[in-house]
Amino acid sequence: MVEKEQAVISEEEAAQYDRQIRLWGLEAQNRLRKSKVLLVGMRGLGAEVAKNLILAGVQELTLLDHQLVSEDNSRAQFLIPNGSLGSNRAEASEKRAQNLNPNVKVKVDTENIEAKSEDFFKQFDAVCLTCCSRDLLVKVDQICHQNSIKFFAGDVFGYHGYMFADLGEHEFVEEKMKVTKGNKEVEDGPEAKKTKIDNTESTMIKKKIDFCRLKDAFEIDWSSEKAKAVLKKTPADFFLLQVINEVPY
Repeated sequence: MVEKEQAVISEEEAAQYDRQIRLWGLEAQNRLRKSKVLLVGMRGLGAEVAKNLILAGVQELTLLDHQLVSEDNSRAQFLIPNGSLGSNRAEASEKRAQNLNPNVKVKVDTENIEAKSEDFFKQFDAVCLTCCSRDLLVKVDQICHQNSIKFFAGDVFGYHGYMFADLGEHEFVEEKMKVTKGNKEVEDGPEAKKTKIDNTESTMIKKKIDFCRLKDAFEIDWSSEKAKAVLKKTPADFFLLQVINEVPY
């Protein structure tokens, strides 16, 4: 058994998740295996997100969808087996999802997310919404932000798509190469004043950012000077997706 900070990971799990542990470390993997995640919307994008979360090794994944399997779903959603037409999308996806990783508990909820209370979301560490209206996205993001729950949203419309993340107040460490001041061997002149980057030494800098809420992202005042400064860098798809999100599901 491998043990760290009172969190235990089995030898079987260590072997199964070996490649990703090498990428982000044992501590991050332990946080994953203790996480409970809600995924809403089991169309094509939802299936891909579910697959990645399950293979990553979260503790528990709840698939929530009240819609029924259509012909389009049966062709585009790889977790839904043949012969599932007319059945609930989350229930139809459960077996194949669970078979991806027996170490992850896959649960199904067939209720409409519109009917869920604020307390329902408090049981999760992260919430990911697809196939939802703009108003619902904003509502759930506000609930998650107030309760320190990581919030993700995304969708695909033909060749266009988007992803949004509200991680609240997020702390991270960034590696910076060390900067030296001038050339000590040169007493005067331009070379003495130049700063140089030392590629052999680096320093770790702790940073903190506060993610904006989805409501704020939707309601940017483009007449402000700050917004005008970034307008040229904003892709046209941002405004296209604003219009698409106005259309009810």
